[in-house]
Amino acid sequence: MKKITIDINVLLDFLNKRNKHQQAAQIIELCSANKIQGYLFAHEITTLAYFLMKYHNDSQKVRLVLNEFLDMFNIIPITETILRKAFNSKISDFEDAVIEVSSFENEIDYIVTRNLNDFKKSSVKSLSPTEFLAILSKEN
Repeated sequence: MKKITIDINVLLDFLNKRNKHQQAAQIIELCSANKIQGYLFAHEITTLAYFLMKYHNDSQKVRLVLNEFLDMFNIIPITETILRKAFNSKISDFEDAVIEVSSFENEIDYIVTRNLNDFKKSSVKSLSPTEFLAILSKEN
């Protein structure tokens, strides 16, 4: 079973029905159906809470969404070791370096993101949602 980390921009596409949200929804559905293993980072949960409150201002809805994500996805903790290793990443943006190192340490197959340029130097292959779905359909 494929293991993917999902960058927060893909989650926000889905939640806010932004451009290409259909592909994000397909990926989330595949995770929900246990056809792929989806991973999120602990810091993404807190960031999602912030954005959801900012745009929807409904704490009950935010808790519901976050609880569903916690049930659906594996959560990768960010440790001091990960943070220190991220300083040595070839990726210059620290947050993206943390995602790369965490993905590598957890033997993730792909980072699914809309910001492919941010992960050009990643040791874990990055794919857009569309690219990932195309690879997955070829394998099935």
